[in-house]
Amino acid sequence: MEAEHLVQLPQADTLGRRSVEQALRQRRSVRNFSTQALTLAEAGQLLWAAQGITDPQGLRTAPSAGALYPLEVFLVAGNVRDLPAGVYRYQPGQHALERLIEADIRPALARAALGQSWVRKAAAVVVFAALYRRTTIKYGERGIRYAHIEAGHAAENLFLQAVSLELNTVVVGAFHDDAVRHTLGLPEDHVPLILMPVGR
Repeated sequence: MEAEHLVQLPQADTLGRRSVEQALRQRRSVRNFSTQALTLAEAGQLLWAAQGITDPQGLRTAPSAGALYPLEVFLVAGNVRDLPAGVYRYQPGQHALERLIEADIRPALARAALGQSWVRKAAAVVVFAALYRRTTIKYGERGIRYAHIEAGHAAENLFLQAVSLELNTVVVGAFHDDAVRHTLGLPEDHVPLILMPVGR
């Protein structure tokens, strides 16, 4: 990936301001968002929580069957300071964003999500997609289930990180797969699993 298409994210915070127990107690699905922007550091922290590297061998924040990591994580940015609106692929190894689309696609993504307005109103939306072949090559059809389990782990990590940052989010599973894939410009082998609108 050419350097001009990469956005380096601020270093992730590994100390935190809130205990896991506090975050668990306060975690709620919230669909109301203000017009306030996220910071680039907050966006990076959320992505790191979902799929960040935590070990020199490349292990990540969320467990993965066989450490095969079938998930791809995308940030649909609409109101993130110091980040142009667009679609970005999270690159865990570099803790960076790879720009894919330079446009605010939140309205189109909301339409793909059955018109759920919170997808459009959130400052950003984190999208989890799976490449099943990464796990099915080792585990056969069972690998599809493992990818879904991993998506749940990663989404909960993001949920708890959002609570710690005093941000709101919700898991959205109601959407047209093909429409989400088309809106994000993803290849056919990318299967969208979860949308998580995030904001204040």
